[in-house]
Amino acid sequence: MATVIKNGYIYTGGEIVHSDLLIKNGMIAAIGKNLTAEKEINAQEKLVSPGLVDVHVHYRDPGQTEKEDVRTGSLAAAHGGFTTVCAMPNVDPVPNTPDLLAKMIQNNHKAGLVHILQYAPITVDEDSKEIPDYAGLKKAGCVALSNDGKGVQDAQTMFLAMQKARKNNLLIAEHAQDDSLFNHGVMNDGPTARLLKQEPITELAETTQIARDLLLAEKTGVHYHVCHVSTKTSVELIRIAKSHGINVTCEVAPHHLLLGEENISKDDSNFKMNPPLRTREDQKALIAGLLDGTIDMIATDHAPHTAKDKQGGFKNAAFGIVGSETAFSELYTKFVKTGTFTLQQLLNWLTFAPAKAFGLKKAGRIAINQPADIAIFNLEQKAAINSSDFKSKARNTPFNQDLVFGQTELTMVDGKIVFQKGGK
Repeated sequence: MATVIKNGYIYTGGEIVHSDLLIKNGMIAAIGKNLTAEKEINAQEKLVSPGLVDVHVHYRDPGQTEKEDVRTGSLAAAHGGFTTVCAMPNVDPVPNTPDLLAKMIQNNHKAGLVHILQYAPITVDEDSKEIPDYAGLKKAGCVALSNDGKGVQDAQTMFLAMQKARKNNLLIAEHAQDDSLFNHGVMNDGPTARLLKQEPITELAETTQIARDLLLAEKTGVHYHVCHVSTKTSVELIRIAKSHGINVTCEVAPHHLLLGEENISKDDSNFKMNPPLRTREDQKALIAGLLDGTIDMIATDHAPHTAKDKQGGFKNAAFGIVGSETAFSELYTKFVKTGTFTLQQLLNWLTFAPAKAFGLKKAGRIAINQPADIAIFNLEQKAAINSSDFKSKARNTPFNQDLVFGQTELTMVDGKIVFQKGGK
């Protein structure tokens, strides 16, 4: 049965147009005025966006499903307007082999409500020097390679991994962290850490590994992607690398744009994430990096944890916050409503840009003959974020009770409604 979305402001081709959208057999069939179909959805002058694309989520499935699973993680994504996500491999067991990876992909398809693409590890179990069978993992369906949560500590291992990844045309997405410099820290090395008497994390833990890897990427020609860039120096290094023709892309997480260390007023583990919240100068550099094209996209690093995981303050709690259900509304409210970003820029960084960088030809666009992956956002109504309304199993967020615009009204995947505000 055909469906038409009427009276919407559609983001398509980099522009926002007032039009109707016709969907047939799960695909976009037409964009225009006065379209009709058996089923009609009235967008009521709201924003009709391509389904958002998130290249960095953690679904904890298998092995850690008390935190999240494929079903709840994908429902959280849909609640936030995301229709395509890339799931990290830091699960138990790590998908080191084609068979293990194939089982994960099968479960992603079976239990997921959105398109879930699966990372494979850069190294076996994410903490060894052994490089798995990249050719077999690619054949099994991996979207890219990452040890996210852990940096590749040994330079020779990373060099060999990049050579092998380049040979197999696989992207390497790196959590840049030198453990010897990280040194069991819990908070950015700055005045807040000193005030709260917390172990500091120097920015060098991130920047030195990015510098190393950029040189290795230049030598190997691999597509090197930097996860959750958080410092001014990191942005500067990547900007220089791009000017030298190195094949590098990078992402920034919403929380590093929205918050800084000065927002931490007490020992509250909902503000504990890795990389940590940085300085105001770093935040300004991240915003500038997006605006000048150094930073390619925004990715949530959705990291669900149980309440128990987040107990014990900064010293003992797990790193990470959930992000799928707050990203668009927080970013729209903080940056588009204030004029820092245009709506078109924000949508590009959350749709077309990540899809292009990761070679996802069926994601990130509203266009004829594209899958009908759609999100409708209410840009006019202000509402409070309430973590008790999250579809994720987790509630670990610093944004609870924030007043925001841009909450999700409806999400469609392949023309089927997978989330609707007020629906079951």
